[in-house]
Amino acid sequence: MISREQVENNQIWLYVVMIGIAAGIGLTWPAFSTTLDWTISFILAILLYGMFTQIPFLRLKEALSNQRFTYALLTVNYLIIPALVWTLTRFLPDHPSLLLGIYLVLLTPCIDYVIVFTHLGKGDEKLILVSTPILFITQMVFLPIYLWIFMGEQAAKIVSIQPFLEAFFGLIVLPLALALVTQLWAKQKPIGEKFLAATAWLPVPFMAITLFVVIASQIGRLYDSFALISQVIPVYMAFMVIVPLLARLIVRMFRLDPESGRALIFSAGTRNSLVVLPFALALPDPMNRLVSAVIVTQTLVELVGELVYVRLIPRVILRDAVMVDKQK
Repeated sequence: MISREQVENNQIWLYVVMIGIAAGIGLTWPAFSTTLDWTISFILAILLYGMFTQIPFLRLKEALSNQRFTYALLTVNYLIIPALVWTLTRFLPDHPSLLLGIYLVLLTPCIDYVIVFTHLGKGDEKLILVSTPILFITQMVFLPIYLWIFMGEQAAKIVSIQPFLEAFFGLIVLPLALALVTQLWAKQKPIGEKFLAATAWLPVPFMAITLFVVIASQIGRLYDSFALISQVIPVYMAFMVIVPLLARLIVRMFRLDPESGRALIFSAGTRNSLVVLPFALALPDPMNRLVSAVIVTQTLVELVGELVYVRLIPRVILRDAVMVDKQK
C-alpha cells in the first residue's frame, strides 16, 4: 500500500504529468476545457481546506519563538521581494492586467508545497511549516498595501471590492474557519484527531486536480494571448535566478544555519499562485482571463525552477561546507 509520505515525496512528478495532460486536453478540446471554469472555485476550496488543516495555527507561539528566522522571513518576503518585483516590472509595458497578475502572484509567499520543496532541497521544512500562519496572515495584510503602492488609483479602478470580498470569504475565510474547527476538534476528541489525520491526504491529489482544471481551462486563453503573456516569462525567470542570491545575503545578515538558510531561500523563491488565483478569477470579464493566465504562467515557470532549486541550493548556493555562523 502506498504511504502518504511516498505520495508527498513524488508529488512534483505527479504535478508535471498532470500539467502535461491538462495542457494537451485544453489545447485539443478547447470547447470542453472552458466548461471546467465553474469547477475551479469548488476544487480550490477543498484544496485550501486540506492545506489549511495542515498549517499549525495552534502552534503560532512556537513559530514566533524563533525570532531570528522570523525577522529574516519577513525581511526577505516583504522588503526585498517587493523591491525586486517593482524593479523587474519596470521592463514591462504599462498594461494593468499584466502588472496586476504579476503583483498578485509574486508579492505573496507560498504556504503549501514550499514545505515539500524545502524538504527536497535539504532545508528545515519544519521551520517553514510552523511559519506558515505568519506568512498567511502577513500576506493578506501586505498584498493590498503593495497593490496600492505599485498601482495607486489604477488598482482601485481595476479591483472591485465586492467580488474580491466574495472570493476572500468563500475561498479563504470559510476553508480557514473549517480548518481551525477541525484542528480544535482534533485536540478534544479522538475521532476528530483521526479526521484531521485523514485530511492530510487531501492536499496532493487536490493540488493535482486543481492544476488540471486550472491549466486545462486557462491554457487556451494563455495561448491566445501568448504574444502579451510571453513578456512576463523573462520576468519570472529572472525572479527565480535573482531571489536565491538576494536571500543568501539575508541568510548571512541574520546568521542563519544552512538548513534554516535554505528554508528561507525556498520561501523567498516560491510564490502563492493557487491561493491568489481566486482573486484573479473574481475580476470582471475579460480581465480575469488575462490575469489568471499570467498567474498560471508563473506556476509553470516556477515548477521547472523548483526542480533546479532542489539540486542547486544545497549543492551550490548554500552548502554545508560553507556554513554561515550558526545560531547560538
